[in-house]
Amino acid sequence: MLAQQIAKKYGRALFELAKERNLVDQAWEQFNALSSYFRADTTFLDFVTAPQIGDGDKADLVKKVFEPRLERIFYEYIQMLVAKHRIHYLPEIIEEFERLVRADRGMARAVCITTAPISEAQRRQLIERLSKKTNLKIELEEKIDKAIIGGMVVIIQDQILDSSIKYALTLLRNRLMKVKVY
Repeated sequence: MLAQQIAKKYGRALFELAKERNLVDQAWEQFNALSSYFRADTTFLDFVTAPQIGDGDKADLVKKVFEPRLERIFYEYIQMLVAKHRIHYLPEIIEEFERLVRADRGMARAVCITTAPISEAQRRQLIERLSKKTNLKIELEEKIDKAIIGGMVVIIQDQILDSSIKYALTLLRNRLMKVKVY
């Protein structure tokens, strides 16, 4: 819960800063690249979040790594996260920033979880339904998870639409547990 609150606060600050300076596209590109890097290798985040490493050493590493690669304002933003001991929330902050950019551009990202890949026709139909519901252009990400047994789970804009068999069985189990047997 704390991570979400911090991500929302700092993600919004980053978005407003980029928008104010007319650097949303550069921020989108640079922080998207950072996000990809952090998903592939956590070494940097492990170093800058290690309590045994001094703040000066962390700041030096951030300067060496990011100063030549990022817009100055984004480099300073990351330095501020290190100074405030919030750098370990950077992946979540970037995710919130990207969500705000998408919303500003009339787009939303949805995650569709199924037990097997969906057909192209099902994909188009799902995107169309979600677009009508949200009035946004939908970017659909598909994930496979055998644990849901069957059906589909869709996550969009802090909402979970769960029509999985696992969820239905859980509801049924809960109802049966409430039944009194004499």
